[in-house]
Amino acid sequence: MKTISKILQKTEGEWTQEERALLQTHQDAVQELSRRQSRRFLLKRKQEEVFDDAENLKTKVKQLAEAVQQAKHVVIYTGAGISTAASIPDYRGPNGVWTQLQKGRSVSASDLSRAEPTLTHMCIWMLHKVKMVQHVVSQNCDGLHLRSGLPRNALSELHGNMFIEVCDSCSPAREFIRLFDVTERTALHRHGTGRLCLYCRAELRDTIVHFGERGTLEQPLNWKGAAEAAQQADVILCLGSSLKVLKKYSCLWCMNRPANKRPKLYIVNLQWTPKDNLATLKIHGKSQDPIFSLAKPLSPQEQRSHTRKEIAPPSDLEDASQDAQAQGEATAVQGGWFGRGYAKARRKK
Repeated sequence: MKTISKILQKTEGEWTQEERALLQTHQDAVQELSRRQSRRFLLKRKQEEVFDDAENLKTKVKQLAEAVQQAKHVVIYTGAGISTAASIPDYRGPNGVWTQLQKGRSVSASDLSRAEPTLTHMCIWMLHKVKMVQHVVSQNCDGLHLRSGLPRNALSELHGNMFIEVCDSCSPAREFIRLFDVTERTALHRHGTGRLCLYCRAELRDTIVHFGERGTLEQPLNWKGAAEAAQQADVILCLGSSLKVLKKYSCLWCMNRPANKRPKLYIVNLQWTPKDNLATLKIHGKSQDPIFSLAKPLSPQEQRSHTRKEIAPPSDLEDASQDAQAQGEATAVQGGWFGRGYAKARRKK
């Protein structure tokens, strides 16, 4: 296979008679290598970020706005992509944790509890406040939807919340919302936080649902609310999610109904998702702080006229992080729900 692979890397005009004979003899190997190459090419295409041009983006956003205005019951599904503006990396994007580790790069440490709700989080909160969005289903554990002001009964955090620990020995389970990341000492199948319930003195546990686990807590997962919202929805809007995990939750997609009876699906994501072919509309775009398009740069003579640190766009923050890694200054992600995802991918590498 290695020999044939090397031959196929050449142009047909460079093949010798012996190489042609070898390819002719091993047609099965040639076909298998061609299939592998096609799969690699397809996978690479799916990982690429695509951006709609300004005019096309404007048209699509208008269509989405009209659909939301006309809908009776809108449900929003959110993924890690809506938190990247808060300097929380996603997993599968070009600068995502797993993508970087697959390239042999390290991931710098950061205190995710210091992140603030983004413009996207606040827009979702406002849409719910004016009754244009009825429910939000999130895969994120960062707690930013809760901190944006979204009420608990309108939110399903399917994979948990880093600020909430619970006592499942009490009946019903008691929640304790903290002002810090409670997952410092927890891991896959090890959810004890080391703190005790004020009422029964049993050990508290975090609410995080790691990859390979099944969430059983009623809150903050709120599966009941998510399933009921999906059944009532006439529009589902997916924001910043690859949908590779969400697609497995059949109750969120109403696939048991005929196609014309299902909610209309709108997806906003830069990369391919497994639901693209079912979407009424796919938008390739992302929100950006308006100040970067409005700001006027200083002239060369004015560059040293101030000592204040300039606001950096997310792309510059990513580049700075990679520069620090190249200089060996990055530290490994330690502890917590995000660190577990990092450690899992690192061990696999």
